[in-house]
Amino acid sequence: MPRKTDSSNPADWLLLSERDLAGIRKLADAETGFEMCRSKLAEVLEKLMKAELIRLGWSLEKIHDLRKLLGELEVRHSGLTAALRPLVTGYADIYFMSRYPGFDLEDPDWPALRQDVSALRSILEKLKARLTPPGGTEP
Repeated sequence: MPRKTDSSNPADWLLLSERDLAGIRKLADAETGFEMCRSKLAEVLEKLMKAELIRLGWSLEKIHDLRKLLGELEVRHSGLTAALRPLVTGYADIYFMSRYPGFDLEDPDWPALRQDVSALRSILEKLKARLTPPGGTEP
């Protein structure tokens, strides 16, 4: 039976992020689809930030601006902003640039991309821990 997700539930944002990261990791290990991997990493970054914002009481806004989302996290004093800032700096424009012609394509840097996958995986694990009560299960 299908599982209905809820956009106001941070755990559902993390579930989708975790699935995306698993696919990106496989593609990165095979060094396939560099631009797609980077664009998808930008989406994962967006989902992780939205999960944290919702956890902190933010009402979901349908925006894709990573810089604005980071600003919202800073206003709410999220402890993840320092880890997120370099990723936002690196991925803020990629989400749109790699989708359509008209932009310069960079040479693939697979080691850097795999590092970013690991960094996002680490942030994902921190967020999961924030949603799971000690000794309990996820809400």
